[in-house]
Amino acid sequence: MYMQPARLGAARAQYQNVDFQSRVEGASPHRLVGILFEELIKSIDAMAAACRRGDYVQRGVRQSRALNILHGLEGSLDFEKGGEIAVDLAAIYRETRRLALEAGRDNDPAHLVRAREMLAEIATAWDQIG
Repeated sequence: MYMQPARLGAARAQYQNVDFQSRVEGASPHRLVGILFEELIKSIDAMAAACRRGDYVQRGVRQSRALNILHGLEGSLDFEKGGEIAVDLAAIYRETRRLALEAGRDNDPAHLVRAREMLAEIATAWDQIG
């Protein structure tokens, strides 16, 4: 069976959306943050790949997704309960946003490599405490 590329892309997007929704529906609050880290890292990786290909449309789409997730993560921080850890995480999220914006402006995936390294460290630590 042959499927046209446009229909294949739409089918893949629909499958990914269903997969994401099913992971989110039964997740604990701790797991939801873990899922956000996973999705953020995927977006950063996809943005870096789009930079390398010179695909400005996908770069913008992935950058927008990454920035939205970063805003969500930062907005969920509880500075009263989280104290210094929350302040440090907010700084990392802001730095990641800055790197993503520079990568988009310069079409330079090197900025995203650094952002990914920081996020992967946090995501690993988050998984270990869960």
